[in-house]
Parts: sequence; structure tokens; C-alpha cells
Amino acid sequence: MTDQKRILVTGATGKVGRAFIDGLLHHPDYDAFIVRALCHNRTLAPHDRIEIVRGSIEHNDVVVEAMNGVTHVLHLATTKETPQTIMDVAIKGLFWMLEACRTSDTFQQFLLVGGDAGVGHFFYKFPAPVTEQQKHSAYPGCYALSKVLEEVMLEQYYIQYDLNGCCLRAPWIMEKDDFKYQLSFGDDVFGGPRWRDLVGTEQADEYMRSNTIPVMLDADGNPMRRNFVHVNDLVAAILKALDNPAARQQTFNICMDEPVDYRKMGAYLRETRGYPTVDIATEFHSTWLDNTKAKFLLDWRPQYDLERMIDEAFDYQRSPDDPRKIWYPG
Repeated sequence: MTDQKRILVTGATGKVGRAFIDGLLHHPDYDAFIVRALCHNRTLAPHDRIEIVRGSIEHNDVVVEAMNGVTHVLHLATTKETPQTIMDVAIKGLFWMLEACRTSDTFQQFLLVGGDAGVGHFFYKFPAPVTEQQKHSAYPGCYALSKVLEEVMLEQYYIQYDLNGCCLRAPWIMEKDDFKYQLSFGDDVFGGPRWRDLVGTEQADEYMRSNTIPVMLDADGNPMRRNFVHVNDLVAAILKALDNPAARQQTFNICMDEPVDYRKMGAYLRETRGYPTVDIATEFHSTWLDNTKAKFLLDWRPQYDLERMIDEAFDYQRSPDDPRKIWYPG
């Protein structure tokens, strides 16, 4: 097939990788695409349009093998808050891939999923909605630093080699019951803050028994507004950017139309499920990611609002063969 395309997906077995591959394979507009999945610790089920390459992008020979005949790249691989490996994987690995792209006879487009960690998440106070023009400002830790370096490296390849790339900058990505467990007072809490550490073990156990929902307050004592995106909305944005001339050398904020207001979230859970709430003071800052650019240039619209995010997470029932498991810290 002369018009066949091959997209390399790094981090293919992760949350976004699996959802993207499933979305691509089931969308008739992308029937010409073959997926080449770069798998490290896990793998994917066999499929007639999926090719598997094993290894880590920190090794150039793995990247050379994975990039052979590739037309597109979706880069998702990371190791999160793991200083022993993150620079080898996130930075050296990205360098190997970009070098392979610029010297390839088949390469057409590079897609990077970035993160709001690169612009400070909720660690810094912003007086206005955060657009794509916000300067990089990593919060403490190696993961946020890696997200800044990834974006800067990709931008430099635009300048140095006129590479066709695109960065889709996402906040915290939710799927299944993730949103429910980010509110847990137990040790099973997903991400941070760890509410149990803030209120103490005895009080946390009582809150768990009563299904109490934490209402996070920002550093000014106001209900926290925090940015999220559902994985389905992120996948839809990636597909919108794929082979889209309007995405060339652009960065897009991909997020809900409005950040989650923890007071409104608590009120909705109290009204719909009878859960009590408790205010929890923090040192963090409310932020508002502006997704206008993605709407304008990509014609993308998020489908998840506060109510849908809550209802799907709290109604979700996991099957016995799909236990909650965090594959990396942070």
C-alpha cells in the first residue's frame, strides 16, 4: 500500500499509549496507519496492525530499530519522579529519536505529549489563565525539569532543522476510577496531596469510614481550582493533531474547559451521593489552563466537564483482572 503510514508509540503500554492505540485502530480516518509499539517492561496483545519492538529509548540501537520505516512518532515514555533513570529515558531517549527523525527518509511528524509540570502545575501563582506563551517554570523535582527540557529540545529542532513537530501539553490525566482515588484518605490515594499525611492517621481513618471528600484550599484559603484532562479527550486531541498542517511546530494546552473547583466538586458529591466534605488547607495555588488555541487551530473540544469526570470515576467498577496499580512513583 503506497499510502501506508507507520506511527511509533513510545510508552505504548501506559495509560495514554493504550488508549491512543485503541482509538487509532478503531477510527476509520486512520485505516492507513500501522502502529509500532515500543514496549519495555510490559507488552500489548497481538493485533494485525501492531508491530512490537522491545527495549528502552535510552539505547540508540533500540531507537534505530524502532524508527526504521516510521512516518510518525508519538512520544509518551517517561519514568516520572525517578532521578536514577529519568534523564537517560526522557532526555537522552528524546535526543536519539529526534536525531533519527531528522535523518530519516520516511519521517513526517513528531508528536510530544508534554505536561503542565513544565509551567509549574499548582506550585506557582499565576495572575491570569496560563496560555502556551507562559515561560517554562519547573516545580521542584526531576520530573518537572524533564518536561521543560523535552519541550525546549523539540523547539530547538524546529529552529535547527525545521522539524515538523507538535507538543500537546496536558495536566493530570484521568481514566477509569483515577479521579475517585485522588480524593482518598487512605494509602490507596492516587497522586498528591496525600490527604492522610495532612490530617493524621486517626482522623484519616474516620474520614474513610464516613466517605468524606477533601475540599482542597489554595494558599489564599480559597477552594482550589486544579487542571485535569480525561484520557479520552487527550486521545481525541492527538488524533486531531495527527497529520494536521495547523499543528506544525505548535504547542497546545489540552485540558478541561474549566479546572476542577474543589468546592463545586464537594457540593456535587454531597448532592448526588450524600458524601460529607472537609476543608483541607494547602500551600498550593489555583491555576487555569487556557485551551482556546487547541479549539481554534485543531477544532478540538473536550467532552468531559466536572460532572461527567466525577460520575464516571465513582461509578466505575473494576474487573478482577484489572487491579489498580501505579507503575511509577510521583
